[in-house]
Amino acid sequence: MRTVAVVLAGGTGQRFGGRLPKQLQVLAGKPLVEHSVAAFEAAPGIDSVLLVMAAGFAGQARKQLGGGQYRKLADVIEGGAARADSTRRAIAALGASECNVLLHDAARPLLDQRIIADCVTALGTSLAVGVAVPSADTIVIVNDGVMTGMPARDSLRRCQTPQGFRLSVLRQAHELALADPAFTDAAATDDCGVVLRYLPGVAIRVVPGSERNIKITYPADLDVAEALLAS
Repeated sequence: MRTVAVVLAGGTGQRFGGRLPKQLQVLAGKPLVEHSVAAFEAAPGIDSVLLVMAAGFAGQARKQLGGGQYRKLADVIEGGAARADSTRRAIAALGASECNVLLHDAARPLLDQRIIADCVTALGTSLAVGVAVPSADTIVIVNDGVMTGMPARDSLRRCQTPQGFRLSVLRQAHELALADPAFTDAAATDDCGVVLRYLPGVAIRVVPGSERNIKITYPADLDVAEALLAS
């Protein structure tokens, strides 16, 4: 079964600030989004790449990534107002043929080949896969400014991307979410959250992530990413 990588770069990066969307900020001489596209281009288990860009920037991305250096890049489409909207547009663009899908946040430019390969392998026997790393911090539950709980740290993980699914599973979960009047984007900030909520019978296998697979949220995170690349 073919595996398609969907690079989600549809957000505006409001917390990052600046004139351009976060995913077009430059890291080591190229835009953040290009690092993710290049990682999937180099991955033997990936057959094609679909890029979902922020509204108004799809043409710029096509120009920057064109020229034939990324032969797996099948298309660049515009995303929606929220992450779930961008995922649904990707699902529609992928069509009806069954495949495996890896959804990756373009704000994580240091994705390594081991994680990609492990996700592809896991999707050979699982319908859903999430990348996660153990939490080094103690996590507390807070209500009205007061600590009300402290979950056992050994059971906690921090989610990363990619997140992988059989396309039919991902489509069904989002169709159920779209039909639910109570669904909000805040209730499910990633696609594993949508599947957990609407298809609880689907087991999501955990693939070990990496501390290098950081998310660029603020300008200072670019300095950290530069240092990691230099190391």
